[in-house]
Amino acid sequence: MSRVRVGGFSISLDGFGAGPGQSLDHPLGRRGEELHRWLFGTRFFQSMIGQPGGSEGVDQAYADRAMRGFGAFILGRNMFGPVRGPWPDEAWTGWWGDDPPYHAPTFVLTHHRRDPIEMAGGTTFIFVTDGIEAALEQARAAAGDLDVKIGGGVETVRQYLRAGAIDEMHLALSPVVLGQGEALLAGIDLLALGFRVSAHQPGEHATHVVLAR
Repeated sequence: MSRVRVGGFSISLDGFGAGPGQSLDHPLGRRGEELHRWLFGTRFFQSMIGQPGGSEGVDQAYADRAMRGFGAFILGRNMFGPVRGPWPDEAWTGWWGDDPPYHAPTFVLTHHRRDPIEMAGGTTFIFVTDGIEAALEQARAAAGDLDVKIGGGVETVRQYLRAGAIDEMHLALSPVVLGQGEALLAGIDLLALGFRVSAHQPGEHATHVVLAR
């Protein structure tokens, strides 16, 4: 049966999933890249950017798992790009170039209508203006028997957690202290939502924790 999952979501030791001051120059916020060092060296990531090599091991296994088995993705608008307000034109098509890593229908939450964008490799960005429930309904229909991934950012994951829609969440706890930024779990009672730790394993550059209901 199709599930709704968060996979490979990096957080700091003090609970932040992104640094402060997200912008075109700092898409993950200031120092946000430090959260993802566990990922950058893996064979999975190197292959994704068209490079050979990369590490094996625990981090690689979790990186690969974080993008497998999904038939659709949901992103907040900040994850799609830095443009705010009404779309000024059709120029911005995402952070990833012509071939984004999703290779499946990818639903972008926004308040402003925009026509779908078909990209290379099977990714189509579909812009949803009527809320998280509508986006999830469309994503489930598109995914079929495969899972739906809530890809972020922080506030998008928080919205789906508060709605009780997420079945499993893989967090990569990076050995970094940010001090400020976007707190992933502030004010959210995971126990009351039914989550338990189903797996935990130290990797080479992060500790991987899977919470499931």
